[in-house]
Amino acid sequence: MVDKCHPSLSIRRQCYLLRLKRSTFYHQPLGESPDTLALMRRIDELFMEMPLLGNRQMRTMLRDEGHPAGRGRVRRLMRKMGLMAVYTKPRTSKLHPEHKVYPYLLRGLSITRPNQVWCADITYLPMKRSYLYLAAIMDWHSRAVLSWRLSNIMDADFCESALEEAMNRYGAPEIFNSEQGAQFASYGFTRTLREAGAGISMDGRGRWMDYVMIELLWRPLKYECIYLREWETGNGMRWALAWWFEFYNARRPHFAFDGRKPMEIYHGLKPEGMPPQACTPRAA
Repeated sequence: MVDKCHPSLSIRRQCYLLRLKRSTFYHQPLGESPDTLALMRRIDELFMEMPLLGNRQMRTMLRDEGHPAGRGRVRRLMRKMGLMAVYTKPRTSKLHPEHKVYPYLLRGLSITRPNQVWCADITYLPMKRSYLYLAAIMDWHSRAVLSWRLSNIMDADFCESALEEAMNRYGAPEIFNSEQGAQFASYGFTRTLREAGAGISMDGRGRWMDYVMIELLWRPLKYECIYLREWETGNGMRWALAWWFEFYNARRPHFAFDGRKPMEIYHGLKPEGMPPQACTPRAA
């Protein structure tokens, strides 16, 4: 809200009117150290292998591997990465008062066709000197990834952008299912769904099985695209993700469909009706 080029109000005066300390305005946050980034990457790898690990067990496993990290540090990094152990927990936290919690609509529902149910989730992606967050929109029936977005902060804007792209390309789903995170419960995100006439479904807190379909996407993505090389720039990672999602949708066999591809299922195509192969990814 502070305008450095304001013609009549100095920065001092603007900070005074906003009740903002000038030191806060001029503060430049420091990024994580290389050691911390390496620790975050290892935490992510362990979590992908064993998503039941909480901060206590994660700390113990890291210490066994020679990483002297305390529980408080591990808990802080897991929260920053958006990682939460997959077991049912008591409802001890309160949601933002402005965010409405929608009921879970998939209980007992048979999902048998494309665009019947979409789902979404966010995951952490490590880089050589930093990290990014990835949001993806998936069709539940076909497992096809309809859109995705990268961001260096975990806000609602990049999730809304991914949703708008998916709806512009494929129409609106009958039901959209997500967790109760602030990004998916935000007013802008839910308004887009309401205006399109889509039903909004949200998982119960601690009910990891409610959004298991898109959770199963992150493991092959990270082991086949992210962990194979150290990405130095966001543009390089974005190019690699574009290649991998094209590969996943159109070329990667899905054993749940007897080797057929997600976009074959989504469009109702036969195996021979798929588009030509995409190019291979460039090095980081």
